[in-house]
Amino acid sequence: MTIVSEPISMDHVDIHSDNFGDDSLLRAGLKLNHLRMIVAIEDSGQISAAAEVLNISQPAASRMLSEMESITKTQLYERVARGVVLTAFGAALARRARKILLELREASREIGELKSGKGGSVFIGAVTAPAMSLVVPAINKVRKAYPGIEINIQVETSNVLARELLAARHDFIIGRIPDDLNPRLFEVTEIGIERACLIVRKSHPLLKQKVSSLADVRDYDWVFQPPGTLLRRTIEDYFLSQGVALPENIVNTSSLLLTCAIICETDAIAPVAVDVAHFLASQGAKASDVRVLPINFDINVKPYSLIAARERALPPSARLLYDIILEESLKQAR
Repeated sequence: MTIVSEPISMDHVDIHSDNFGDDSLLRAGLKLNHLRMIVAIEDSGQISAAAEVLNISQPAASRMLSEMESITKTQLYERVARGVVLTAFGAALARRARKILLELREASREIGELKSGKGGSVFIGAVTAPAMSLVVPAINKVRKAYPGIEINIQVETSNVLARELLAARHDFIIGRIPDDLNPRLFEVTEIGIERACLIVRKSHPLLKQKVSSLADVRDYDWVFQPPGTLLRRTIEDYFLSQGVALPENIVNTSSLLLTCAIICETDAIAPVAVDVAHFLASQGAKASDVRVLPINFDINVKPYSLIAARERALPPSARLLYDIILEESLKQAR
């Protein structure tokens, strides 16, 4: 069993144009690399970046775009200040291209599994708390019952994971739908509330008192996730709602490992999920220097959900893990 991650994308749009009827695009010379190019252009907004994705030169990428416009007999992109943007025709072609590339990836995956005799591969993403409290127990169950299944996991913020899901880099994710994405693109099942806490090193001055208030913790150094992430916004909103000035000395990092290293060597404070804090404080390594700081306020983050892409069926191995995670969440909620 392995833990990693992979790519590609989706969406359901009809292309209403004579150019896109029947198989005329194939007969006109449209190739897979053309599809990869239009997707890369949409993702990056730059010809140079798209060329890098396809491992070709920028002039070759420009020629490929010209070929595509000749084949489709329409303008597919426009130049803007910082690169290029797809026209309505280009965006429609990109959406279809994503779906075609996804189906080819799934075909390759299925053939590979049949040839190897494996039980299948699952690609999932999760925010940290449910990754530890739900995904790890589910993996243990799957490993015992179906040892041939390969599980690939990415632990990231919901902003990243939701976009990775739409790009078909995951079968499903556990997280939240970002405010700037259309919720109709997803199938959502709420499964839990993330509780957070503050962690400090075991010799931290604040541990000498029974409980700490928001005013007590404000003047210490803090280690936060990057600006805009949900846990950070939750903490900042709480400071503001209580009329307490935000901390001034801040290190921003998405790395839990680096967060622990800073916490263990300084008097800094960091917010993390309760499950993460308990795991760190229970280990025999240096991370066991981490302690949960008793505080007189609750930190409850927005509920997280099992999220799949609408109109994309889960492969059998992914459905198996999805159902086990859902079952585990119901068991923990009792």
